[in-house]
Amino acid sequence: MLADGAPLPVGSLLRRIRRTADLSQRELAGALGVAASTVAQVETGARDLPAGVLARAATLAGLRLGLLDASGREVPGMTPDAVRDGRGRLFPAHLDVRHGDEGWWHGEERYSRTPPWYTFDRGRRLRDRFRAATGTPADHQLPRPGDSLDDRARARRRAAVARQRERERERRVLRGTEQRSLGLPVLTCSCPAACDELLFGDAALSAEGRAVPHVVDCRCRCDIA
Repeated sequence: MLADGAPLPVGSLLRRIRRTADLSQRELAGALGVAASTVAQVETGARDLPAGVLARAATLAGLRLGLLDASGREVPGMTPDAVRDGRGRLFPAHLDVRHGDEGWWHGEERYSRTPPWYTFDRGRRLRDRFRAATGTPADHQLPRPGDSLDDRARARRRAAVARQRERERERRVLRGTEQRSLGLPVLTCSCPAACDELLFGDAALSAEGRAVPHVVDCRCRCDIA
C-alpha cells in the first residue's frame, strides 16, 4: 500500500525494472527462479509478488526498494545491531527498550532475581508514560560500553560525589566571601583524585574511611562524607 492508501502498483514497478534491466519476461523469470507466467500475471495485476522477490528483481536493474513517509523522505529499517535480550533475540519492534535498572517491571520477585541489562514494558500504557516524558525513540538503542548494571551504578555514584563536591565548593565560596569580609584566611579544597576513588573501589573501608572518604596522605580532609 502507498502512503495515501492506494495499492502498490507492483505490475508497473516490475515493468520498470524489466525496462531498466533490459530483460524479457522469460529472462527476468529465469533470473528470479520463478515461472514466466508468474511475471506476466504480476504485470497484469492478476497476482501479487512477495516483497523479497521484488527486491531481488530491483537489484537486477541497479535499483532498490525503500520505505517513504508522507513527505517522500526515505525511512530506514530498524537496525539489526540494537540491544538484545538474554537469549540473543531482538526486542519487540513496537515497544521501547530501556536499561534493566530503570523501573524493572518484575514484582516482589525482583529482589531475588538478577535484573537484566535491558528490559521493556509489555503494555503500551507504561511505554506511553515514558514516551510522554522523554519522547518516542526512532529505534531501539545500540549496545554501548558502560551499559552493564555495575557500570551504571558506579557512574551514578561518581555523579553523586561530583554533585556533593560541587555543593561543597559552593559552600566554601560563600564561606570565603564571609571570611574575606572579616579579614580571615580562606580555605580551599586540595583533595587528590584518590579521595574520590575511595568511594568506588572494591576494598572494604575502615570505620574512619567510611566516615570521611580521604586517603591517608590527604592534607585537605574536607568534610565530604
